[in-house]
Amino acid sequence: MTLLAIKALLAPTFVVGASLAARRYGPRVGGLVGGLPVVAGPILLVYALEHGRSFAGHAAGGTLLGLVSLTGFVVVYGRLAGRARWPAAMLAGWGAFAVGTLLFSALTVPAGLALALACAGFALGLALLPRPAGEPRTPAPPPAWDLPLRAGCALALVAALTTAAGWLGPQLSGLLAPFPVITTVLATFTHAQRGAQDTVRLLRGMLTGFVAFALFCFTLAVSLRTLGAAAGFALATAVALLTQGVLIARAGREPGGIAAYAQRGPAGVTSHAIDPTAIAAVGAARAGDS
Repeated sequence: MTLLAIKALLAPTFVVGASLAARRYGPRVGGLVGGLPVVAGPILLVYALEHGRSFAGHAAGGTLLGLVSLTGFVVVYGRLAGRARWPAAMLAGWGAFAVGTLLFSALTVPAGLALALACAGFALGLALLPRPAGEPRTPAPPPAWDLPLRAGCALALVAALTTAAGWLGPQLSGLLAPFPVITTVLATFTHAQRGAQDTVRLLRGMLTGFVAFALFCFTLAVSLRTLGAAAGFALATAVALLTQGVLIARAGREPGGIAAYAQRGPAGVTSHAIDPTAIAAVGAARAGDS
């Protein structure tokens, strides 16, 4: 029952949360939130509970290399977003992830080196992604089925990955744990509803947020065998949340950041506070005219 609840609730809930953050604070912040290990974390927890902490620790090290493949998905999707529709960009991105997974499937490296490779990949990915032009769009309110469909897509992908882990082994299971579940869901829905520029904003935010993802996996890889599942996951989660908090705080200080986006009204118009002095001046002018 616990494993079923993890599969059915955690990942879909995080997908919905990241989607709501993107609606409220803009695609960049939605990407930062989506960069957390909101799908791979539950998958690795399922690995630990079903296959033991040694399996999960090895898989966490493989997941660090899988983040390089995930970066490949982000870069390919982002570069195609302005020239292709979302199905073509998604399939090309999945192809890039598959190529990376095949390349890393026979490679086992220490967790520290895997972390360095992942972070180097994030930096290169940000350099290769186009920079968005103009201001973020304010789309029409999404339909009622939008969030349930996103959650359902995440649930289906997580169920498939965790079911296959038993016969894939820890290395390949770890490489597949960062399969772009939430990245696919958020990118395709953003692409279809908000256009290419906001999709690039989302993906750039995700690449930055993947730093917290990488530190989560590194912490698991080096601590899970000695600390156990409960303490290891608690420590890794604390590291990831602290890192993500710093990244979101930095995003809030940037021009046009969180505060500027949050002030937009439902039609994209910036809300302004009412100035009592101005109201009094208008009232005095009207009184003088009468």
